[in-house]
Amino acid sequence: MSDDLPVRRIALVGPESCGKSYLAAYLATHFNTVFVEEYGRTYCEKFGMDLTELDFAHIAGGQLYREDEMAKQARDVLFCDTELIVTQIWSEIYFNGACQPWIVWASRQRRYDLYLLLEPDIPWKNDGLRRYADQRQWMFSRLKEELESRNLAFETISGGFAQRNANAVRIVEQLMA
Repeated sequence: MSDDLPVRRIALVGPESCGKSYLAAYLATHFNTVFVEEYGRTYCEKFGMDLTELDFAHIAGGQLYREDEMAKQARDVLFCDTELIVTQIWSEIYFNGACQPWIVWASRQRRYDLYLLLEPDIPWKNDGLRRYADQRQWMFSRLKEELESRNLAFETISGGFAQRNANAVRIVEQLMA
């Protein structure tokens, strides 16, 4: 990490199976830094997908903790494979539009320099945890609506993996200039 500049944070958001984890790892390697893995995935791999509101509280807290820990290791930029707006929207899916108010509050307190919103235009891949292939477009639209309503800086990433990589690198280079 540079001593004179704070770490810039870039959050990758999008529905399931849209390449967030792949792109976060790719960008971290390209920019010689680290990325934050999605805590919700780790949690669900350990405890399963039958989630309660308490599970969402653990996931949100775990995501914030991991991000703060990885920021200490980052060089100039930290790529976050998801963040709490995504947790909020997953909660809405699980609990018929509801999310714990503190998760929404916490998501409004956290600041990112940029969001990369990934389109669900690559094939959905079942990895054993994914269940919502039919809700990917809804989730994309809901994320975009939330980013716009909060006036957050975001860029949409679409296309095949090579196109996504190139576009994301170009966008991050512009931010870092």
